[in-house]
Amino acid sequence: MNLLILCVNPHCMKIVKNIRHLMIIMPALLLIYGASVTDGKLLPAEKHNKTIVYVFAIRDDIGKPSFRVMKEAFKEAYELRADYLLLHLNTYGGLVNIADSMRTRILNTSIPVLCFIDNQAISAGALISIACDSIYMRPGGNIGAATVVDQTGAAVPDKYQSFMRSTMRSTAESHGKDTLINGNDTIIKWHRDPHIAEAMVDPRIVVAGIDDSTKVLTFTAEEAIRNGYCEGLANSIPEVLQKAGITNYELITYKPSGVDKLIGFLLNTVVQGILIMVMIGGIYFEFQSPGIGFPLILALTAALLYFAPLYLEGLAEHWEVLLFVVGIALLILEIFVIPGFGVAGISGIVLIVAGLTLSLVDNVAFRFEGAAALGQLVRALFTVVISVFLSFTLAILGTKRFAYSKAMAGLALDTVQDHRKGYISINTRQKEMIGKSGTAYTILRPSGLIEIEGEIFDAKAEIGYIEKGEKIRVVRDETGQLYVVKS
Repeated sequence: MNLLILCVNPHCMKIVKNIRHLMIIMPALLLIYGASVTDGKLLPAEKHNKTIVYVFAIRDDIGKPSFRVMKEAFKEAYELRADYLLLHLNTYGGLVNIADSMRTRILNTSIPVLCFIDNQAISAGALISIACDSIYMRPGGNIGAATVVDQTGAAVPDKYQSFMRSTMRSTAESHGKDTLINGNDTIIKWHRDPHIAEAMVDPRIVVAGIDDSTKVLTFTAEEAIRNGYCEGLANSIPEVLQKAGITNYELITYKPSGVDKLIGFLLNTVVQGILIMVMIGGIYFEFQSPGIGFPLILALTAALLYFAPLYLEGLAEHWEVLLFVVGIALLILEIFVIPGFGVAGISGIVLIVAGLTLSLVDNVAFRFEGAAALGQLVRALFTVVISVFLSFTLAILGTKRFAYSKAMAGLALDTVQDHRKGYISINTRQKEMIGKSGTAYTILRPSGLIEIEGEIFDAKAEIGYIEKGEKIRVVRDETGQLYVVKS
């Protein structure tokens, strides 16, 4: 009744009319909003008319960079509400633990995953491709040969083969089976035969009519089709989609970001070698002229560019970077604090090389006979040792040329001090100190300062250390250096 009374007012009637319109369009607004927001991310309000196929490629050895690419691709595909994921694969294998993580990610996704084997899916690549919902292969391609080997190509102990057999078998089983009743017999037909997957790992596995158990199984494209491990042949991604029955589609390709490209560039073996050379060279020149200067800044920049990508890729661990830092600290201690070259200096060099080398090796993941595979470790050590050697060689040979180059002409002092004009190369006053006694002005370990007749001289202990304030006697002067003993 109150509402009717209020609506007599013309302004009120307009309000009611607007409310009625709002009530009509509200459900549509809610539907649009619901379609536009998923997991807190805004998406296009209108349903995309085309089938979205998100494509990402893996064409290198399987490693942590491969898994990072897959994770980023899956994330973007979910955000775009992709209908299909298409893995463009060509690899000869890689790290088994990474391949296992990648196949798990594929098996657990709600988006159908197609795999286009553009030549090879060997070893770890076979495991990843088998996890996909559909496999298409380029004519002449291969899939299989999934025996776990070290970097020399030798098969590792059976406990690792057992893990790989089980992983391959369970991956094949995940695609399901058909159960057929033929009289009293129950026939199980796997969509992807798990025994075939096992035979790709272990030559002892017998698959009647396919594998005689004398060799590890590898399929050609045609063989893979005949045995249920490939849905068809294709020469390109459009042909893959045509064979898969996907029409009216839009391809969205994963594109590495600028940071990804930079990381990939810095992970190049040649670039890593150059960064090591810059690091060692910068440290060498800094030790020649102590202080915070350009060589130190250059060395620190090179160290950052060397370790940061390795750390982001999960190769360099905290303790490996710490080894390098401790090695540098021990080297500084040996040069500026402890006389001679002993345990600290040798330990510093060993730790520096160890830190640089181990950062290049994935030595905390899937272990084969210890830590990292021997071949990978040897290659990393070779890269580091050669880079360090070249750095020292170029630093020593290039120092003089650089110092006397035209670029340094205005900075370096090159005036000749002619002895005929009164210049002499040694302090003759030191010769007069031979046989005289004095006191140690500082600790001599073995070098330091002494005081004789109120004058301060540089000196070196002939034997052992001499504490500050102890009596000394000068025994000789050699190449401008006084040598003293306790008196």
